[in-house]
Amino acid sequence: MPGETGITVDDDGVRRHLADGTEESVSWAELAEVAIRTTPEGPWKEDVFFLLMREGGGGCAVPAGDPAADDLMNRLQSLPDFDNDAFVEAMTTIEDGLFVIWRR
Repeated sequence: MPGETGITVDDDGVRRHLADGTEESVSWAELAEVAIRTTPEGPWKEDVFFLLMREGGGGCAVPAGDPAADDLMNRLQSLPDFDNDAFVEAMTTIEDGLFVIWRR
């Protein structure tokens, strides 16, 4: 429904409903890469985003400040070969950056 926004993290994957009525989504089965995008916009604007990418393109972006980000982080950290060092580096930077924290 247009105007309704929100992020859902469940056993199927991640879905983000945007204000214009569109939806971004990625299932756990098709997840190919997870990266963290940082910008120097903080602390007054969202400056950290989780980028969940499908094989072949597309996916879902989740702002780290969203209430669903905690559930997302718990699931991401349980992925095999999750790069916790890159995660810590991304979460502590104040620069523009892109940090790949997991790849299938």
